[in-house]
Amino acid sequence: MTDLAPPPSAGCRNAPVLKERGQREVFCGLTGIVWLHRKMQDAFFLVVGSRTCAHLLQSAAGVMIFAEPRFGTAILEETDLAGLADAHEELDREVARLLSRRPDIRQLFLVGSCPSEVIKLDLARAAERLTEIHAPRVRVLNFSGSGIETTFTQGEDACLASMVPVLPETEARELLVAGALPDVVEDQMLELLEALGIGPVRTLPARCADLDPSVGPNTVFALTQPFLGDTHAALIRRGARHIEAPMPFGDEGTTAWLAAIAREFGVSQERFEAVISAPRARARKAIAQASEPLKGKSVFFMPDSQLEVPLARFLTRECGMDAVEVGSPFIHDAIVGPDLDLLPAGPQISEGQDVERQLDRVRKARPDLTVCGLGLANPLEAEGLTTKWAIELVFTPVHFYEQAGDLASLFARPLNRKARLHLAKNTLGGLGADSPQPVS
Repeated sequence: MTDLAPPPSAGCRNAPVLKERGQREVFCGLTGIVWLHRKMQDAFFLVVGSRTCAHLLQSAAGVMIFAEPRFGTAILEETDLAGLADAHEELDREVARLLSRRPDIRQLFLVGSCPSEVIKLDLARAAERLTEIHAPRVRVLNFSGSGIETTFTQGEDACLASMVPVLPETEARELLVAGALPDVVEDQMLELLEALGIGPVRTLPARCADLDPSVGPNTVFALTQPFLGDTHAALIRRGARHIEAPMPFGDEGTTAWLAAIAREFGVSQERFEAVISAPRARARKAIAQASEPLKGKSVFFMPDSQLEVPLARFLTRECGMDAVEVGSPFIHDAIVGPDLDLLPAGPQISEGQDVERQLDRVRKARPDLTVCGLGLANPLEAEGLTTKWAIELVFTPVHFYEQAGDLASLFARPLNRKARLHLAKNTLGGLGADSPQPVS
């Protein structure tokens, strides 16, 4: 279908995986609400939890919790947690009050911040009951964002998986693209698919409930995010078939992703090349310019977002970096297998985390760049290691051709900053006694 470079003679798909089950250092799945509530314009996310969870969302979103239009917190007090109050009645009352004030809400997600046995609420049954009360105007669903049950990006996975069972049935042959993308990036993707003659194309999540996709035995789906394991399983249970492909990061990933879909829909080689040639050339040029500081540098991925495997493929294959270790909270072979096939052999592949052991490996390897969570970045920087916040890779548009140069730049920035600081230090250190001194 296209002139992609051949995969390495030995990729990492069959490489031994170091599985660690120790102390983790990751955000919980509640954080996914911060981008999902912007994507789904008629949805509301009601977090059922403690004041601690309200403070987490307030800090993560950078706003007061009730100032945002489409999410809030139903705070459980001590009497609720002790089972001394009827939490179901209180929840029903809060939901009724919310919906009376917000007639624009069409989808309401009850998001558990703790397991049911902790908050003394069965949110699945509550969602069913509230749907009966408020249907057909509002559909009520539930999922868990608990840090005990989910890691950072699994909040989105749990949300989308909760939607799949209630999607309408269809016999039509359609392409479903799953994974929340910024609207501008989603529009770019849809334009490329339309130019290839592929359609109809549905997205999950849709921007509003009226645009929710249907699913059936003739549905084929592609993923834009590698952390959608539960959504993948839910779609297969509905009879849909997965189109396996590398994730659409960079020139190579985007081209391979589009090529897999084009093969499925019988797009000719000539049409494929005509559609992708211009945006692909722009992506290659942008990557070449942005990745210059990355060439020959080593990178160590600590597990955080489940983006680690496709990003490691991008950095090694397209930016000239060497991966020391690629750690991910979970490695789902059916989803990231195509990226593992392309990832050159050599790095340690690890799943899960024992944070102290992994920090020991980071300190021993002393990579040029360590991609990690916020809680580990500052301590490692204090030890002289250069870090990249993994969270920024989730909140920044990085998919498809037009964002390929920006993706490379995100990794180049910490190295550029370190180089500038080193130069400034040497320049200031070279000032002699007779040199002009700064005025205090």
